[in-house]
Amino acid sequence: MVAVTSRRRTLAGQLLILQLAIIVVVLVAVAAVSLAQSAATFNRVEGRRVATLGERLGGSPLLRDQLDRPAPGEAIAPLVQTISTQYGVTSVTVANARGRVVASTNPTLVGSPVRLGDPQVAQGRSWFGELEIDGSRELVAQVPVLGDDPEKNLGMYLGVVVVGEESPTWSQRLVGASSYLLTYLGIACGLGVVGSWLLARRIKRQTLGLEPREIAGLAEHREALLHGIAEGVIALDPQHRVTLVNSVGRRLLDLPEHCLGRSLAELRINGRLRDVLAGAGSGPEARDQVVVRGGRVLVMNRMTVRKDGRRLGSVTTLRDRTELARLEQEIGGFRSTTELLRAQTHEFANQLHTISGLIQIGEHDEVVRYVDALSRHRASLDLTVTSRIHDTAVAALVMAKSAVAAERRVELRISERTGLDRLPPELAADVATVLGNLVDNAVEAVAADSSDRPAWVEVELRQDAASVEIVVRDSGPGVAPELAQEVFTHGFTTKAAQGGERGIGLALTRLVCHRRGGEVAVTNTDEGAMFTARMSVPPIVRQEAK
Repeated sequence: MVAVTSRRRTLAGQLLILQLAIIVVVLVAVAAVSLAQSAATFNRVEGRRVATLGERLGGSPLLRDQLDRPAPGEAIAPLVQTISTQYGVTSVTVANARGRVVASTNPTLVGSPVRLGDPQVAQGRSWFGELEIDGSRELVAQVPVLGDDPEKNLGMYLGVVVVGEESPTWSQRLVGASSYLLTYLGIACGLGVVGSWLLARRIKRQTLGLEPREIAGLAEHREALLHGIAEGVIALDPQHRVTLVNSVGRRLLDLPEHCLGRSLAELRINGRLRDVLAGAGSGPEARDQVVVRGGRVLVMNRMTVRKDGRRLGSVTTLRDRTELARLEQEIGGFRSTTELLRAQTHEFANQLHTISGLIQIGEHDEVVRYVDALSRHRASLDLTVTSRIHDTAVAALVMAKSAVAAERRVELRISERTGLDRLPPELAADVATVLGNLVDNAVEAVAADSSDRPAWVEVELRQDAASVEIVVRDSGPGVAPELAQEVFTHGFTTKAAQGGERGIGLALTRLVCHRRGGEVAVTNTDEGAMFTARMSVPPIVRQEAK
């Protein structure tokens, strides 16, 4: 058994068939309208002519004089034939007052009853319309013959004159107009073929030579791909209107369901997010741009799309790094512990080397004084931290950061105004996250400062019944005024504010503060930068704190 596979028609073939079908339908409609108009014209023109002939024959003195006599047919028949021959009508019939045909162009009708279109014709009224006479349908005019002799009762009904013209059939009318219809059909088909071919070529160019089934397949694959990936995707045209976005991208950017075709301005996308999507100041490509949107930390990669040197728009992918950033902060806590142990090991090694050297040169009393000084310093730091910060997790973080800062030759100070009670575990974790980020950025800025000023970072923690406030001051170069808000919006670190790499530390700090109903801000002082973060304390925490 041989399987026969029918080949699908190409786009050009489909367009040609469609065009021809439309042309045929239009021509049939035009032909129907033309035939209807032809019938109306025939009825109007021929009806007027047969009515005029009927009135002329009905008013003939010879007809009036002979119609009421015995055997009038011999005198009237020549008149009937003359009218039929001279004016080219199909039939002429004369009937007497009794309704019997006395003369007709069709001799077989003589003596038969005449068919009246309207009974009022016998009462002296004319009638015009279509009747079937002798097997054919004719357009007829029936005109009464009235007497005009006073002695013979003026106006008496003497008979009726029937003049008819055969109506052409629809096929006859179509054949009569066939030459025009064939001409129109040939011209229309020629134009349709040429137009279809040109249209098919244009569509082929615009669709890159793909057939409709291939385009449909690509669209299905695109939808499956866009909605099957875990990353958000958004595409813009050169006018910054949304042309494509998948469900993940719409969720990450908080876009409405019907956002296609709307511009960034209409969607109220402003600030840093608009700059990244529109490519403002980042060139044709932007890699790993950090943006905070709707409580999420997003990492965005943008690429401009071009074809044949023409810019078609841009495509941007989005990744939600909020959870990843939180995991990084948790890992950062373990990293801080590791750095603390490493710093302490390094510090202890240096101290042991100093003690060993003093012993080797015989300065035993100096060894005792050196050990006592180290003990007092350590005890003083521990007492300062634990007496003012009663939350164990936060106190441990401060101790760890102090050791790391000391290794980088930065002094970590605890403000005399510091006072923090024990906090619930979740709030303590958020306070540690914010404090750790701010201290890391401050130490980084101070350590990178090339000036001769003393390097220090001061931490101040304050708590009241409604909030926890974290203030971190440093002796670094400060933050440029124009970047005072951008550092949080863009996700810069303090180092990034000075032109280094970008991070998400401050973006996460702001995110944590917003989640706790607070805020974070930065200002410049005479000595350096000052970061202030506030977080609200829920009522249940205040009761537990008491």
